[in-house]
Amino acid sequence: MGAKFQIFPRSYGFFPYVFLVYLGFPAYYLAYETGAKMVLGYALLIIFLISYRQLYWQDYKDIKTHRWIIVEIIIMVVLSIWYNPYLLLMGFFPANFIGWYQDKKYFYYALAGFSASLIISFVCILLLQPGVSFLYFIPFLVIMITSPFGIKSMFRSMELEKKLDQANEQIKELVKREERVRIARDLHDTLGHTLSLITLQSQLVQKLLEIDGDQARVKAKEIEVTSRAALKQVRELVSDMRSISIKEELADIRKILQEAGISYSCEGEEMTSDIPLLQQNILGMCLREAATNIVKHSHASNCRIQVKKERGYFVICVSDNGHGFTPQQQEGNGLKGIKERLAIVEGELFIHSVKGTSLLMKVPIVKAQEKEGIA
Repeated sequence: MGAKFQIFPRSYGFFPYVFLVYLGFPAYYLAYETGAKMVLGYALLIIFLISYRQLYWQDYKDIKTHRWIIVEIIIMVVLSIWYNPYLLLMGFFPANFIGWYQDKKYFYYALAGFSASLIISFVCILLLQPGVSFLYFIPFLVIMITSPFGIKSMFRSMELEKKLDQANEQIKELVKREERVRIARDLHDTLGHTLSLITLQSQLVQKLLEIDGDQARVKAKEIEVTSRAALKQVRELVSDMRSISIKEELADIRKILQEAGISYSCEGEEMTSDIPLLQQNILGMCLREAATNIVKHSHASNCRIQVKKERGYFVICVSDNGHGFTPQQQEGNGLKGIKERLAIVEGELFIHSVKGTSLLMKVPIVKAQEKEGIA
């Protein structure tokens, strides 16, 4: 099932609704008209309202966006000249959206047409209604013509902040990559020699079993000592990794989804503390990828995460009410990466995509005695 109908994109919050208050003034002035003129006036106001909504969903890199701004400008001109001169102040609406253009060519085209419409409308008002105060409108005209520059500058600053955030994310990834290289180097340096020694001792035990059983038992005891030393080295390395737990990852996911306007709920989060460290690392990366897919591709309004134990497995289910995956998307790199990560810990991924999408990740429960032997 597709995403629910939205009046305005959730990413804008309450901002679009605040501007709607100013459409109360045109509605008030039109109430003084009668007959067909009143009906026509309210019809134009409704079309203006529709164009206002549509402009929040447009791509401002596309010249087709001009048509909705032109609709607003035409309605502003008609209502201000043939109805009430104060309705010229409706120009603040298209002025706001003109500032959203980042392409200079589109921006100046739209601004030139808007400015010409304002000036022509103002001259017609003065000619047709001599009693209108010239000085009253001048400050508002200046503000309406210049405000797109301020809005454009604000969007440029927001874009720079976004690029800065992306740069910071890249720095974090580089730091993580360097940390992985360090861990790999430490594993090689600290465990490589120890594991080679265990291999040689095991080969020696195999030979001694046929010659001297007592000596073989002594060497087997030495292998146990060596393996315990290796186990201690692994624990020291793991404690230095500063890995992120599933709870910490879920907290980050909650923030990401909330910023994207997607409601979030989680059940069974307390069970994640029972999951071993290695599995937590793998599942955390899988959850992060799943959340990224929801934000980027699902068009969902709700996300639900469930953690539970089921027949010898830890099960994490991530479900949303978005558009779902096509068969081609199910073969994409994101889901493929989740499958590959889960395979490292003998886990599995199941995908159900009909009404929304559910990703079910299963990893085997590691028993207490097994954890003592490998953790």
